[in-house]
Amino acid sequence: MFLGDDLSYVERNLIAGEEVVFQTKHHWIVMLRSFLPGAALDVAGIAGLIYVLAQKDWPANGRNAALLAAAVAVIAGSLLTVYGMMKRNATEMVVTNKRVIVKTGLLQRNTFEMLLSRIESIGVQEPVLGRMLGYGTVILRGVGGTPDEFDLIAKPLAFRSHVQEQIEKEKK
Repeated sequence: MFLGDDLSYVERNLIAGEEVVFQTKHHWIVMLRSFLPGAALDVAGIAGLIYVLAQKDWPANGRNAALLAAAVAVIAGSLLTVYGMMKRNATEMVVTNKRVIVKTGLLQRNTFEMLLSRIESIGVQEPVLGRMLGYGTVILRGVGGTPDEFDLIAKPLAFRSHVQEQIEKEKK
C-alpha cells in the first residue's frame, strides 16, 4: 500500500457484486519471531548506553565506539520489532461471497485467489497452543489441485466456517 491509500488490496480488487464476508490475518504470535530478538537487542543496547554513560574514566574513542554500538543495537532491535508488526499487517485473508483471497508480503506481494465453486475441501490444523491462543493452519484444496497451506492464521475455525457457509449459499 502506498501512503494515502486507504483501501486494502482486497477492497481494491473486488469484482462486480462481490462483498467481503469475513477477514482475518496472521495471528499476533507471528510477531514473536521478530519481537523477541528485537526486545533482546533493545534491552542490551539500553543497558549498554546506561553502562557507558555511567563510566567517567573511559577514553573518548572507546566511549564513542561503545555508545555507537549500543545505539546500533537499540535501532536494530526497534527495526526488527517494527518489521514484525508490518509483516503481520501486510497479510490479508478474506472470504467473500465469490472467492477466497489471501495476500501476503511487504515489498514483494504474493496473492492466492480461489473461486468458492473450485474449492474441493478446507481443513484446519491447530496445535495445542494454537487452540488456546486462537491460531492454526488453514489448508485449501482446489478441484484436482494440490493443497495450499496458510500458517499461523488468526481465527482459523471461523475462516473455515465462513468459507463453508458461502459455498452452501452459492449452491442454492
